[in-house]
Amino acid sequence: MARLQGRVALVTGGASGIGRACAERLAEEGAAVAVTDIQEALGREVVAGIEAAGGKAAFYAHDVTSEPAWEQVVAAVQADLGGLSILVNNAGIGIGGSIVDMTLEDWQRQQAINLDGVFLGVKHGIRAMREAGGGAIINLSSVAGLKGAANLAAYNATKGGVRLFTKGVALECARSGWNIRVNSVHPGIIDTPIWGKIDAVPLAEGANTVDIDAMAAFAVPLGRTGTARQIADGVVFLASDEASYITGTELVIDGGMTA
Repeated sequence: MARLQGRVALVTGGASGIGRACAERLAEEGAAVAVTDIQEALGREVVAGIEAAGGKAAFYAHDVTSEPAWEQVVAAVQADLGGLSILVNNAGIGIGGSIVDMTLEDWQRQQAINLDGVFLGVKHGIRAMREAGGGAIINLSSVAGLKGAANLAAYNATKGGVRLFTKGVALECARSGWNIRVNSVHPGIIDTPIWGKIDAVPLAEGANTVDIDAMAAFAVPLGRTGTARQIADGVVFLASDEASYITGTELVIDGGMTA
């Protein structure tokens, strides 16, 4: 339970869902964790829970689409926690619906959070990690970054972009000798609060919620949804020395969906 002792991790979108599970698991393994999010009350709740369990954590309000915000947060983490050695780019949104009806504003908002936010995190995370002598970056993509889906084309574009961006940056880090590994994680149908935020318009007529258990029973060979902790376990592995020879690859955690 101390695979990450002495390391400092930053988790975006760490106030709920997969981000919260990542923050908690990283702390369990000994890392000091910076939890960042726009949801301040929930983020501080996560930090309080980590501290109550004997871990070290701090919360930072953070809009991942803002470069000045990234500069301020990374500098604060370095000053408060002593550096940066693990970055989990988790913050993201999902906007569904027909591509012919999607507004340019929604397209750009999703791109800004899901792709621009990852770019900015990687840019400023690498700068901090080079100062610290190296590190690991884990970018959260999706099975939607591996295969297309009707009414999710805009989301596909962002998550597919994260996948290939990750590979390009991994090669740059490796060939530059920066001692920074960069990988992506691709969750399938995971039981998190995000499903309750999906717009009902694209759903079947008369439906106003998403039945993820029914979705999983139909689409997932293992026949069940995954948990946020199962994704976090994969993130911890990629952040640890156990993954010291892994970079530029994707870890798919989807119960067999893409098989």
